[in-house]
Amino acid sequence: MKKIILALTAVTFASSGLVGCANMSETQRDTGTGAAIGAVAGGLIGAATAGGSKGKSAATGAAIGAALGAGGGYLWSKHMQEQKAAMEQATAGTGVGVSQTADNRLKLDIPSDISFDTGKHEIKPNMRPILDRFATTLNQNPVTSVTIVGHTDSTGSDAINNPLSINRAASVRDYLSARGVSASRIAVDGRGSYEPVADNTTASGRAMNRRVEIFVAEAAPAR
Repeated sequence: MKKIILALTAVTFASSGLVGCANMSETQRDTGTGAAIGAVAGGLIGAATAGGSKGKSAATGAAIGAALGAGGGYLWSKHMQEQKAAMEQATAGTGVGVSQTADNRLKLDIPSDISFDTGKHEIKPNMRPILDRFATTLNQNPVTSVTIVGHTDSTGSDAINNPLSINRAASVRDYLSARGVSASRIAVDGRGSYEPVADNTTASGRAMNRRVEIFVAEAAPAR
């Protein structure tokens, strides 16, 4: 218990020290702080489960914890920040959400009133300018990969909703590919009605659940 308290104290000082480094960028501070916290957490786990080889297990746990704490294998680079800023500008006032995820991916959350009519997977005209700008940023940053996830509300059966969600994602992929983005960079998935973000018992909630999410990631360099 004493070792755990000391370790937690150490990570507090380590993370505060990283945050205070004037020469670090915001990305470096976030990654470094996460790595420090992850390293101590991993070390504690390793020490607690080590048995007779505590030092080795603690070191292994620290290495794993540092990797997880640093962002799960994705890098939030200057290019990613520039893409986020470009998409925020391109989607201002449209209802599209643009954010950085906890694992350092860029996320675009596109609601159905912009992207698709109810029960349809054809892209609506008012979504095209957004995807045009998005395709431009992707072509300017060829090291990134894209995952497109389609969703539906709970209206209808799984036999309808599951393929509909995949078809919505595939429509976005095909649109981007037609504008020069290599299809090999794009993965598609459909979650049907299984991941709602709002109450499916209301019309407004169902509208929020009919959506497409687009994730952009830049892999962290191998160490």
